[in-house]
Formats: sequence, structure tokens, C-alpha cells
Amino acid sequence: MQAFFTERLLHQRRASPDTVASYRDAFRLLLTFLNEHAGTEPSRLRLEDLDADAISEFLTHLEVDRGNSVRTRNTRLAAVRSFFRFAALRHPEHAALIQRALAIPRKGASTGTLPFLTAAEVNAVLAAPDQRTRNGRRDYTLLLLAVQTGLRVSELTGLRCGDLDLGTGAHVRVHGKGRKDRCTPLTATTTSALVAWLRERNGTPDDRLFPCRCNGRLSSDAVQRMIAKHTNAAAASCPTLRAKTVTPHVLRHTTAMTLLAAGVDQTVIALWLGHERGRDHRRLHPRRPRDQRASHRSHCIPRHPQRSLPSTRPTARLPGKPLNMPTPRHQRRTATTVPRPDAA
Repeated sequence: MQAFFTERLLHQRRASPDTVASYRDAFRLLLTFLNEHAGTEPSRLRLEDLDADAISEFLTHLEVDRGNSVRTRNTRLAAVRSFFRFAALRHPEHAALIQRALAIPRKGASTGTLPFLTAAEVNAVLAAPDQRTRNGRRDYTLLLLAVQTGLRVSELTGLRCGDLDLGTGAHVRVHGKGRKDRCTPLTATTTSALVAWLRERNGTPDDRLFPCRCNGRLSSDAVQRMIAKHTNAAAASCPTLRAKTVTPHVLRHTTAMTLLAAGVDQTVIALWLGHERGRDHRRLHPRRPRDQRASHRSHCIPRHPQRSLPSTRPTARLPGKPLNMPTPRHQRRTATTVPRPDAA
């Protein structure tokens, strides 16, 4: 397992830190599950203990006991599959065990409607943090930046003080998903809040913009709990929030819907949010039905003026003289050497 992380992920695949952290969390949960249910300590774990039955029980534990979604279950399974593909090259004597583990299928996930917040709900959530405290001012600035820019939770927690440019044309530089860098513009309200927070933060350009209590990086769970706490507090003044489960991705979707309602083109929204060209781009640009694509193509392609066709179809013309087929050369030679019967 150590070789899988150091050699496979870091050197061969050059995986991003977020991918390594996701795989680390998956195996940490798997080792904890085997220790609690099978009584096997991680230091004494063998490859035979990671059979298909143990992995299936672990995936069921994620959904039933921990309450994880199907997408999270498939993400943990992807990490286990990657490990077994690496182990297949190192331990061919366990080929049957590895084959059964790799045969565990992904579970189909239903795609539901993702909610978003209205303007009144956004204002209620932003007014929930107690700005008389330092953590309240930090939470307010983080929520305001998340709603205005639509950054992912990993991008928010990974921001540093040097990633902000609050001068003319204020923007934030983000190193996002797929190792893509982008700059997202900031509004005047967000810029003034960030200026006040940076003055209070008083950190170096390499320090975290939104640190935790130990001055380290906030975890995704901490951001989720913070959003849930302020959403519950805002539900007292805005009752419509009680029917919604607000997550960091809901704030990101709120940014997209706000831009769409303002008349911004979907391509610009995709660039704003840092969507990939593949799966996420198809969500914003669904494929038209065949009949609509044909009508769209007919409007785009210029047509040439139609030429009038003759009323009667022309017939093929026959030659006036009979056709004489040429005699092959070897037949002509043979005909000159063989005497004719009448000549005798």
C-alpha cells in the first residue's frame, strides 16, 4: 500500500494532492472498518483479507451506517480498484482474488434536481454569522466569496493570501480541478470584505486565506458544518431555508443560476465556474434532439439556388454505325499463320 501511494500515484500517475487525499481517506475508512468488524489490525493486514466479500461489506457500511450517497460509494470503490490494478502487477499469484475484487460493479446513481438559493435566502445566510467575533467575520467573508465566485470547496480552502489581487480589476487566482488555473473577477462588495479580512488576518502571501484554529487548512467537513450552522440560524428569519439542504455545491449552483438569470451566456458561466470541457460542459450544453439539430443546421448552412430540372428524362443515344470490337493482337497473329480451308 505504501508503494501504491508513493510510486503509483505520485511518480507514475503524478496524481494531484486532492486525488491523493481522496484515496487516503478511502483506505483510512477501509482499514478502520476491517479493524472494527474483522479484528484485523492494519499492521497485520494481508492481501487475502481484502477479498471481494470484505470490500462489498465495506461499501454497504458506507451507505447504511455512515449515510453516504451512491456517488461517494462509487468514489471509494474507484480508489480500491486503482489499488488492485496496481497489485495485479506486483502479485500475480493473487490473480483470482484481484479479479473478483475488480469485478465489483459501480452502482447507478439517480440524478436529482440540485436546489439553489434565492436572493432573499442568500441575504439571510450572509447575515447569520456573528461578525462581532473573528470566526464570524471569517465565515461571512468565506460565504460571500463562495456565493459570488462559485468556487469549489477545495478551491476555497486552498486559497492563500497571495492569490488575491484587490487593486484595479480585482480578481482571485484559483488552481482548480484538473490542474487548471483561472482568474475570477470580484465585485466591489466582495473586494471590500476581503480587504478588511486581509487587514485583520495580517498573514504572509503563503498563509491560508481562511485558516482553522491551528492556523492550518480548513477541511471540507468543517466548511460543511459551518454552512449548516449558519443555514439553521438563518431559517428563523427565512423559513424557506428549512426545506433545503444547503451544501457548498448548492452555493456554487446558486452562482450559476444568478449569472444565468442576469443574461450571461452559458459558455461564460462554464469558464467562470471552471467546468471541464467534457462531462460538465455537456451539462450546460445539452445535446439537441435530431430534429432540432437538422433545423438548426438548415438555418446555418447557406443553400445554393435550385436549378430547374427538365420535365422529361434524357435517354441514352445509340451509335449510328455498328461497333467493331478490336481483335486482340495474339488472335490476329494466329489468324495469319493458320491457312483457311477454302484456300486449300
